[in-house]
Amino acid sequence: MWDLRLPAGLFFSGLGVILCGYGLLFPNVRAQMAQDINVNLYSGISMGVFGLLLLLLAWRKRA
Repeated sequence: MWDLRLPAGLFFSGLGVILCGYGLLFPNVRAQMAQDINVNLYSGISMGVFGLLLLLLAWRKRA
């Protein structure tokens, strides 16, 4: 059976980096309902942490 943690970890880590970069480069672009929260930055951080967790688990299984 294939281990999906590696591709999913790469996907979420890459998406997290993109969203964090977008949130840092354009901090004034915010969601319409969340006017004082940088949603792109915080969701990028959470996706990046989740992706790194998946990559850590995939690395632990190979070792």
